[in-house]
Amino acid sequence: MMMSQVFILSARGDHLIYKDFRGEEQKDAVDIFYQKVTGLPKGQAPVVMHHQGLHYVHLRQNTLYLVVTTRDNPSPFTLIHFLSRLAGLIKDHCGSLSEKTLRMNFALVYELLDEMLDFGYIQSTSTDVLKNFIQTQPVISKPFSLFELSNIGLFGADTQQSKVAPGHAASRPAVGGNCTQGSKTEIFVDVIERLTVVIAANGGLLKADVQGLVRLKCFLPGTSEIRIGLNEEFSVGKAEIRGYGTAVRVDECSFHQSVRLEEFESSRILRVVPPQGEMTLMQYQLSDDLPTALPFRLFPTVDKDPDGRRLTVNLKLRCDLPPRSQGVNISVHLPVPKGTVSLWQELSSPDQRAELVADTRSVRWHIPIFPGGSQFTARFKLEVADLSAASLLELGPACMQFELPMTTCSGLQVRFLRLSSAHPPPLQPPHRWVRYVTHSDSYLIRI
Repeated sequence: MMMSQVFILSARGDHLIYKDFRGEEQKDAVDIFYQKVTGLPKGQAPVVMHHQGLHYVHLRQNTLYLVVTTRDNPSPFTLIHFLSRLAGLIKDHCGSLSEKTLRMNFALVYELLDEMLDFGYIQSTSTDVLKNFIQTQPVISKPFSLFELSNIGLFGADTQQSKVAPGHAASRPAVGGNCTQGSKTEIFVDVIERLTVVIAANGGLLKADVQGLVRLKCFLPGTSEIRIGLNEEFSVGKAEIRGYGTAVRVDECSFHQSVRLEEFESSRILRVVPPQGEMTLMQYQLSDDLPTALPFRLFPTVDKDPDGRRLTVNLKLRCDLPPRSQGVNISVHLPVPKGTVSLWQELSSPDQRAELVADTRSVRWHIPIFPGGSQFTARFKLEVADLSAASLLELGPACMQFELPMTTCSGLQVRFLRLSSAHPPPLQPPHRWVRYVTHSDSYLIRI
């Protein structure tokens, strides 16, 4: 498999990284890709695109486009995996993947590409192998400090201030000559879930799907075995429910090839000797049988004014999380009739905001923090030109985006995180942090 070009663009189309391995293509291929990917509605650009015999395969990471071009006919999954490993390697060597990081560490990224590819052919994508050849030291934009508690509640097995790491704690390089010198030895475990839900107009649940993963990031100088204990009641498939506590069941799961499963069947313990950097230990899926209630319920009502020019939309949004939990960065997107010309709003809290977005022809309602067990309301009056019965059909469905810190919809929990004997033994026990977070992947409520 041969690659022609590898480049990284910002969301504005800025050329952050560009590497031509064979000299056979014009540099305007970058502009052609950006025109094609931005010429389609948001989120609808295909991963694989073509232009005059040149294949473009891209991966969206945060606000960046990672792109590879080729005239061969390789498997798209191979190129996607390569781009995913490129993103992981940049995180391992630079600490994070962002536009600012790339601008500050462009020399290191070019050195990585030179070692990963030779004349367009893949040589290695292993962090353990490449770290022996990378000489450029990363430039860190913000020094790591355990005592800078700027984002309480993000990391940690509990929410006590003395046991919580700052939000940027894991965003530092995991490899490099000076990455472990003077830094604390630490282990970060993320349990990340993405929730897909479709709710009918009558409130019935049509679809509920959870895609989850357990991710590990280590800052350990030596080789150590890590033991991670999951719920003892954790069951896979239609197997018999285990234990006497609250059952945690998933339909299927898969593990990284380096994870040892000798104790998983009996004790639900994962054993792994991780490399420096980030790795996904486990992926799992659960469909249509969530053990917990849905985090949000939306109750809409729509009325047509007697003058026949305005629609009144009343939204009542309820958070069914436990009182100690909360949702953050909640956005409700409500498509409105195409003839909508103005919006009048009445919100239940002054820290909320709403706006009429002309590009997407929708009303966006933003709530920064939503405590569990509470509810908010919004009242919108829409002035619609040529309002008719057909215009009402253009209203909805509502789409929600949110983040639930310290919450998992599947109920998966980490019982313990232990470090076996290290070689050489660390001077002090490593700090261990666990984060739980649930993101909305697609949360649709029909009206």
